[in-house]
Amino acid sequence: MDNAILKKRLSTFKSSKGSLIRVSDDVLFDVIRVWEQWSRKSSELARELGIDIKQLVFLIKKAKQLKREGVFPEENFKEVKLEGSVGPVGSSCGIEIMWDNGKVIRFAQVELLVEFLKKVA
Repeated sequence: MDNAILKKRLSTFKSSKGSLIRVSDDVLFDVIRVWEQWSRKSSELARELGIDIKQLVFLIKKAKQLKREGVFPEENFKEVKLEGSVGPVGSSCGIEIMWDNGKVIRFAQVELLVEFLKKVA
């Protein structure tokens, strides 16, 4: 989200004295996402959003609490399935181990690797 848009959204929750009142959960979600991606000082982010650092700290604290409680949707894990070869292109192995004297041992399945390691140990 663009910081200018978030600044405008935050301004709708400001009172006449400049304090933030009843900030909605979706705005808190956007604040924490912007803060997590921010690579500079938090004070610069607060300035860019038109709030002071104490207000930003409060918003982040509140957003983290909501995130722990599961209010925000979690980013779903997506499994990637490859069709065809499992390993490097043109190869049918999934695991390669560099062994003594530069020897390469390839395993097509994890179970075979585990069995090999048990026998070697």
